[in-house]
Amino acid sequence: MKSIDRRSFLRQSLAGSLTLGFSLQGPGLIAKATAAQIFDPSTLASDWAPSIFVSIAKEGTITIVAHRSEMGTGIGTSLPMVLADEMDADWDDVQIVQADGDRKYGSQNTDGSRSIREFYERMRIVGATVRRMLILAAANLDGGDPTDYYAKDSSVRKKGSQKAIPFGALVEEAAKLERPDRGSLVLKTPEQRNFVGKETAVPLRDMDAILDGSAQFGLDLRLPEMRYAVIARCPVVGGKPVKWDEAAALAVPGVEQVFAVDGPPAEGPYFFNALGGVAVIARDTWSAMQGRDKLAIEWDEGPHASWNTEEQMAGLKASAEQEGQKVRSNGDIDAGLKEGRLIESEYALPHLAHAPMETPCATAVVTENSAEVWMPTQTPQSARQNVAQNLGMDQANVAIHVTLLGGGFGRKSKPDYGVEAALLAKEVGKPVQLLWTREDDIRHGYFHAVSAMRFTAALDDDHRPTALRARTAFTPIAYTFSPGAKVGTPGECGMGLSDMPYDIANVRVETGQADPHLRIGWLRSVCNIFHAHGVSCFADELAAEAGADPLDYLLDLIGEPRHISQETLGSAYSNYGGSLEEQPVDTGRIRAVLERVAANADWKARRAALTGTSKPWKGIGLAVHRSFLGYVANAVEVEISESGVLSIPKVHIALDCGLAIHPDRVRAQMEGAAVFGISLAKYGKITGKDGRVEQSNFHDYPVARMNDAPGEIHVDLMQNEEMSTGVGEVGVPPFSPALLNAIFDATGVRHRSLPLADLDLRPA
Repeated sequence: MKSIDRRSFLRQSLAGSLTLGFSLQGPGLIAKATAAQIFDPSTLASDWAPSIFVSIAKEGTITIVAHRSEMGTGIGTSLPMVLADEMDADWDDVQIVQADGDRKYGSQNTDGSRSIREFYERMRIVGATVRRMLILAAANLDGGDPTDYYAKDSSVRKKGSQKAIPFGALVEEAAKLERPDRGSLVLKTPEQRNFVGKETAVPLRDMDAILDGSAQFGLDLRLPEMRYAVIARCPVVGGKPVKWDEAAALAVPGVEQVFAVDGPPAEGPYFFNALGGVAVIARDTWSAMQGRDKLAIEWDEGPHASWNTEEQMAGLKASAEQEGQKVRSNGDIDAGLKEGRLIESEYALPHLAHAPMETPCATAVVTENSAEVWMPTQTPQSARQNVAQNLGMDQANVAIHVTLLGGGFGRKSKPDYGVEAALLAKEVGKPVQLLWTREDDIRHGYFHAVSAMRFTAALDDDHRPTALRARTAFTPIAYTFSPGAKVGTPGECGMGLSDMPYDIANVRVETGQADPHLRIGWLRSVCNIFHAHGVSCFADELAAEAGADPLDYLLDLIGEPRHISQETLGSAYSNYGGSLEEQPVDTGRIRAVLERVAANADWKARRAALTGTSKPWKGIGLAVHRSFLGYVANAVEVEISESGVLSIPKVHIALDCGLAIHPDRVRAQMEGAAVFGISLAKYGKITGKDGRVEQSNFHDYPVARMNDAPGEIHVDLMQNEEMSTGVGEVGVPPFSPALLNAIFDATGVRHRSLPLADLDLRPA
């Protein structure tokens, strides 16, 4: 497998190869068989544009487009691999080209764990179409019956014969053919696959380049006459610069220009536009940063200057104590809570930052009529739309080139930094590369919600809940788009709370008011982070109250295998955009991953061996969660030293994601989720004082280091032929509750807030 740049791909595709494009604007697939039809705009209907996914050159090279963004998940390899497998390509003949941002590809949003579940079947159909057309072409050339031919290793072969016709020799004949009907296509059976679902699946595209340092990320781009830029932004979101010392900045060697950048209204909406401030343009990044330090800006800090974390959290907790908007209601909760013994618990989690290793950056070239932007983005189409809108251009005149992403976690779904680079390039009249420093990234990003939750359960004589009320209050993502949005949406509540799988007759889920003061955005796993935390920790608390084994108690809470209906979950439950009929909330699969992880961890024996030890205190905890249509259970072992140092000797993970397309990548995602979960649970905290984010870099917003990582991570991939679910986000939610449940098991002390670095974990 080889990588190829976009321009080389275009040259090759226009040089007599067979290129197949498919419209993804409707339910069907429309094919065009020649490169001229694909690339000549005059041949395209005005209401749709074909998407190009595969091209076969006469010399045999098979070029496949990766239309999603690569940030280490492997999606830039996995989707092309699905297509190559279905067409029976030899992977050594395949080269991959990264797509620009363009609606002709269908959705390019590499977030929400949707890439495989949205495009697996489509890529299979594209591959099967190619295979069918090549077989028909071979039969035509031979004058034979198509049923006597099959594809293998980039060639078409005839049954009972040694004859093999390379794909490249068939492209001219195949280009003459009409696209076969969908009904004539025969997709591969599991036994016929070469790559999909196999432990020997292909290596990551660009892996060698990433390992040897030659891979090209966003900041690696260099253009003639390029200038470098940073922006001084108000420390309070929505603030504006009043005056600044332009002369002092220009006195720094290398600094060439200083000018204001307009931002949104003080109260928003913020959207994905420039945050505003004062830009410094220089011949190198260091000079730009030094010039920014000299600006001495006086700010109008706006209405958020009084924000502080303590008051905000107090407001959230008060909101979670009051009746909120109902998003799920089963049975009679008011009557149910009057019967039995009441148990209540409150949980609180702070704002979080994305903190990818590669900070936001973009390089732009803008002329009077066009713009090109190179950026590490998860949403190139959104970037194209926002850049065009801010420049007052037609999207057709804006190109977004996607580089490798050095991490994303949802931050690079927000293309504000691409908009900023384009605005600066327009003002400067030369190519401009904009850098967000680490301090910019930590202080001025789109932050994960701060939250408070309150759970109330009524227990019967057997210590089983007959009624459960869950109240949540968190800063909603919608606030970034509408300043009046202060209540979590049903979709956000459906991420781990309103879809909790417990078999309880009387259930109510409510969402309360929150008062946001930052740009709010999704972070890996979104609201599942705090909802899974509360739901799973509360279940463990109920087990402790009953004096029961947490595994036995949790299995009893979940109940018998069943599919939870839309009626039970509420009409607003959206199931991550998926059909509940095709991908239900399946308690049988929830039970299965829980039982599997318990068996792998030797749960009862390990718990008996660990619990009750002292100095160091040791324990093990469980949690299970469904998110993004996938099912994950964690068993986490902890050790707390006499001085209070937390270590994690072992983590067991069981995952049911349906058909795992690239098993090696899936396991890597689960391992990464555990380390990501440690970062959030142990260190993750964004706080505010006088309107300002107090953290600035990794010294006060740490991420997990090697000594924080688990000693062992064991991933059990429960491979099956169910529809593929999300993977990139599903591993994160159950980690922190399993960790806190393990700490309780070790010490007998229940902690309900994060981060753990703020707490003394030793027994009193």
